[in-house]
Amino acid sequence: MSLNIDLIASWVQEKSNVLDLGCGDGELLKTLKQIRAVTGYGIEIDADNITSCIIKGINVIEQDLDEGLNNFAAQSFDTVIMAQALQAVHHPHLLLEEMLRIGKECIITFPNFGHWRVRHYLVRKGRMPVSKFMPYQWYDTPNIHFCTFKDFEALCFRKNIHILNRTVADRNNIPRQWMKLNPNLLGDIAIYRVTR
Repeated sequence: MSLNIDLIASWVQEKSNVLDLGCGDGELLKTLKQIRAVTGYGIEIDADNITSCIIKGINVIEQDLDEGLNNFAAQSFDTVIMAQALQAVHHPHLLLEEMLRIGKECIITFPNFGHWRVRHYLVRKGRMPVSKFMPYQWYDTPNIHFCTFKDFEALCFRKNIHILNRTVADRNNIPRQWMKLNPNLLGDIAIYRVTR
């Protein structure tokens, strides 16, 4: 799944210190270094992705996000990013708390499982959706916590997390103005910037 790197970059301060959780092949951090002059690290567990990060000159730490972020001091980063990984960790609420402990702001993106296509697929076929956008069967998907805009915002309210920005995007990561009419129904991808 691609990212809207330009949008994420617009929410990251120039010359800031960034931690990218589940950084994949390091492309986001590489771009942020080039266009925003950031410093920082990526955290990744996949060996091939770690190799890609190293080739790109990205500082990367091999670490399982489900084991927490205790190796980082409080407020040690300006921005902590977790793109398309919230739904794949075992305890997203605890990881979100840790992100806000070590970062002044956090940027989180995740697929919206309340989207009309998902609902339509469930009604029509009675099965969990499989598509080009989300190509996994229910039993082998990395997505273990299905979440909607409303679910995430309810969690933020419960945890006293302040939402600074929210953007709705389609499955190609392009924000569409009309999706803002009903993000939970019309948005494929949620992109949030939060703080305490």
